[in-house]
Amino acid sequence: MKNITHRQLQLKSCIMSGCIILTVLIASAINASAQKAVVDSVFSKHGLDQFILDPANFRLPVDHAFDLKESTITAGTTKVIEAKFDPSHPPKDQWTVVSVDGKSPSLYESNTFRNTKAKQAVDKPDDKTYKIESESADKLVISYKLEAKSIPRETDFLKDCRVYMAIDLKTKHLSQLQLLNEKPVKVGPLQAKKFELVTKYTYNETTKRYLPASDNLILDAEFLKKAVTTQIKTEYSNYIKK
Repeated sequence: MKNITHRQLQLKSCIMSGCIILTVLIASAINASAQKAVVDSVFSKHGLDQFILDPANFRLPVDHAFDLKESTITAGTTKVIEAKFDPSHPPKDQWTVVSVDGKSPSLYESNTFRNTKAKQAVDKPDDKTYKIESESADKLVISYKLEAKSIPRETDFLKDCRVYMAIDLKTKHLSQLQLLNEKPVKVGPLQAKKFELVTKYTYNETTKRYLPASDNLILDAEFLKKAVTTQIKTEYSNYIKK
């Protein structure tokens, strides 16, 4: 059982890299089909800025310092990493792992975390796949798939996922991005029936940009013919513009 747990924890680290890669997308569920022109029309109708459709505006900021707390829960165990990001440091030193389960991190743990965070974002929408999922007086939900050719081989399962974007029509701002698989997907050695990443955002009126507040990744899968559920919860705080 120990060996299984160790391999699951390694996989979670890989999955989380995919998550932060994806921190940029996203939203919810099934309805009428629409091309991007229809989405543009709905944006115009509600006075929404096209800024919201650019995934680059939702990535982790590279011009802010901030704190991170990442909790990985699987098979009854929890691993907690606390880290800091500071763009004023040299590139290889911008991420500092403060602690792992309350203790000083090993060199391996620090390097693994940094390598995970250094991966490029995979977030380019395929304009042919936009849908309007729902529209009410208070909320607009649109969805799209990622451009297949932009997805690296190691995260090929993202081709079978859909991005959902929830917009608060009262504030005119994005509230949440969601990435959800449309059918079972293979994530590393696991066959997953559910892969879901939800990122919630705050909008900073001073800097005029979105800042991730939290990520919640859930993976329901099978490993060695046993059901495995992994959850990775990430909290971001103390943003300071540099």
